[in-house]
Amino acid sequence: MRKRVLPGFGISLGYALAYLGLIVLLPLAALAWKASGIGLHGLLHLLESPRTLAALKLSFGGAVLAALINVFIGLLVAWVLVRYRFPGRRLLDALIDLPFALPTAVAGIALTALYAPNGWLGRWLVPMGIQVAYAPLGVLLAMVFVGFPFVVRTLQPVLQSLERDVEEAAESLGATRRQTFGRVILPLLVPTLLTGFALALARAVGEYGSVIFIAGNIPMRSEIAPLLIVQKLEEFNYAGAAALGVVMLTFSFILLLLIAVLQRWSRRWAERAA
Repeated sequence: MRKRVLPGFGISLGYALAYLGLIVLLPLAALAWKASGIGLHGLLHLLESPRTLAALKLSFGGAVLAALINVFIGLLVAWVLVRYRFPGRRLLDALIDLPFALPTAVAGIALTALYAPNGWLGRWLVPMGIQVAYAPLGVLLAMVFVGFPFVVRTLQPVLQSLERDVEEAAESLGATRRQTFGRVILPLLVPTLLTGFALALARAVGEYGSVIFIAGNIPMRSEIAPLLIVQKLEEFNYAGAAALGVVMLTFSFILLLLIAVLQRWSRRWAERAA
């Protein structure tokens, strides 16, 4: 009889479900229970508030836009790191992980010092009418910064595993570089790109430390939803904070569910194309 490395299916599944319940499901259930104290009328009143709508729009809209930017730039950076050899490549590869290790508050302070009206770059951008710090553009920049490594690290192993034979075959049949990339390579990368997009999106939606410093937290302009939650907690409005947290959780779950459906569809499409 073949011995399994891990215990039987029943025991392993039981441990997995128990761990998932304690770490993930139980806190979410407590959050939903706490939010129920505000009532349906209170929840609708919270969602109808212009300040709440503006904060949610900035948080989710900025996160989606930042994830899209990271997908395009991350693909380019991952391609360069995998396909080319040049001086300083290892240093550049190591710098990709800097947002992972850098405390988010430090990142926010660094971005603010750089793009503030009296900062190194801000002093040149503001006279040209480009305000980064204390504006939605600064929120977007901070979200791009924290989500960028997720896309690159997701794409790198997939690019390394791609066989060059398919590209050479396409070139031998007369395909241009653009056609080879668009019709041969890109379809194989679509599921991975969606995974990187989902990871960068999730990271940006929940980001707080690096955003609050560069955002300026101006209501109706550069205020994010996580800051509203913190403010409600400081006002001892725990039910309101929990309700806003449930709203963000619901929106995030819907976005991730849509991305998961797209991933499944793209994998099937890539398999048929192959």
